Amino acid sequence: MTSVCKVKRGVLVSGGSGGLGGALCRRLASAGIEPIVGYRDNVGAALRIAKALGGRAIQVDLSCDQGAAQAIDLLEKGLFNISGLVLCASPPPKIGPFTNIAFEDMVTQWQVNVAGPQRLLAGVIRRFFRPQKSGTVVFVLTSAMGNETVPAKPNMGAYVIAKYGLLGLKKALEAEFPWLDCHEIMPGFMETNMLTAFDSRYLELERSRDPRGRFSTADEVAAEVMKYF
Repeated sequence: MTSVCKVKRGVLVSGGSGGLGGALCRRLASAGIEPIVGYRDNVGAALRIAKALGGRAIQVDLSCDQGAAQAIDLLEKGLFNISGLVLCASPPPKIGPFTNIAFEDMVTQWQVNVAGPQRLLAGVIRRFFRPQKSGTVVFVLTSAMGNETVPAKPNMGAYVIAKYGLLGLKKALEAEFPWLDCHEIMPGFMETNMLTAFDSRYLELERSRDPRGRFSTADEVAAEVMKYF
């Protein structure tokens, strides 16, 4: 039987067919790491990225209860060697006041940013990380969460709440698995398709507030993630 240890080292990227995920997969491949392109439903884009980079594509649907378990099953059958996981997948924010957050939006954000990643991480830890007592996880958060000196962005309630849930997931992992290498990044606005969620006038204002007069590119943020691999 072929040992999983003989398979090329790989990093699973949830949301790997998106802007940031695709940019990260390209940087992983350039570093000699197999990009494992996780996708929900954009299989065509995921397959194109994987083929161009010598990686593989796998469905990682964090929006449903069985998506994570199915992904782990596919990873096991495919003899993947997962040394890292980057949680990029996230629904775009729906803009509106806190008092108007729709129940469905809150559930979707929580499922994709917290519940789905928890199940995925549980499987990856059991199957790939714990046997070798090593693994790297990068949590893609957002500057919209704010910090000690800057308030959270208004009118993105469900998105901000869910990202704080993702941060809580990181804290729980660190408490139970001190040998696990966990990191977080908090990018601001990026030039990706997620910007379509915002009014153009709002984006112009936000660009003017950036010292560079522009938003980060997906590749620039991917370079930040690569510091951990």
